[in-house]
Amino acid sequence: MKLIRVGPVGAERPAVIAANGQAYDLGAHDVRFDAEFWSSDGTSRVRRLLESGSLASVALDGERLGAPIEKPEKIICVGLNYRDHARETGATVPAEPILFMKAPNSMVGPHDEVLVPRGSVKTDWEVELGVVMGQRARYLSSPDAAIEVIAGYATSHDVSEREFQIERGGQWDKGKGCETFNPLGPWLVTPDEVPDPQALTLNLSVNGVVRQNGTTADMVFGVYYLVWYISQFMVLEPGDLINTGTPAGVSMGHDDVAYLKAGDVVELEVEGLGRQRSLLGQA
Repeated sequence: MKLIRVGPVGAERPAVIAANGQAYDLGAHDVRFDAEFWSSDGTSRVRRLLESGSLASVALDGERLGAPIEKPEKIICVGLNYRDHARETGATVPAEPILFMKAPNSMVGPHDEVLVPRGSVKTDWEVELGVVMGQRARYLSSPDAAIEVIAGYATSHDVSEREFQIERGGQWDKGKGCETFNPLGPWLVTPDEVPDPQALTLNLSVNGVVRQNGTTADMVFGVYYLVWYISQFMVLEPGDLINTGTPAGVSMGHDDVAYLKAGDVVELEVEGLGRQRSLLGQA
């Protein structure tokens, strides 16, 4: 099952894409893809609504897609979580996950404009597997316990400003949380349709040139381990988003690969989770 939000910024309507590929409107059934929805097993309710045949169909052609979830309480990111990405940046593969935060209001729709920040000369791309929490996770007992608290998976773009992140002092957050720096979607895919999150391909192109082509099998720390690990340090709430790292192919570490600028087009996809297309603008 694929969950989406359709409509203008701030007025998105929830919808679901059934197995037949048809989208159905959930807006008349008091559904919102927020913390209460996830914690109350809202996906089971949506399945019952689909089975009832009471949902009106909705056309997606020409409609804007918002991020498939409402603004999360937290966006937690994992750095250097692919061995090939660590190598290309000259970094050591970490012994434990590197965690940092991304501003929740950086999240936008999958095809929305991405703004190059004022003064930026090193805006970079990172295709990632996004994990959305479905239940509260606090001191999980093991990585296996993570399976029961995940709401679903989505294509996520961890846009990064490398000068802000690395050269301007302090922590990584200020190079990660700029406005529009986390396109998410086009939809959230429930775990029953992603039997193995460690067997997904990821790719990204800039102006039609492939820059990233990897697989989640190359993660240093797998999805379930990350959810368990993060729960030892902070409480994960329903609707929180975890960006799980990016494979090799970013601009940073490659002097012959230009950073992003206004007018560029970035396209990215995670296998089975849908494709994004963003035009770069100037803040």
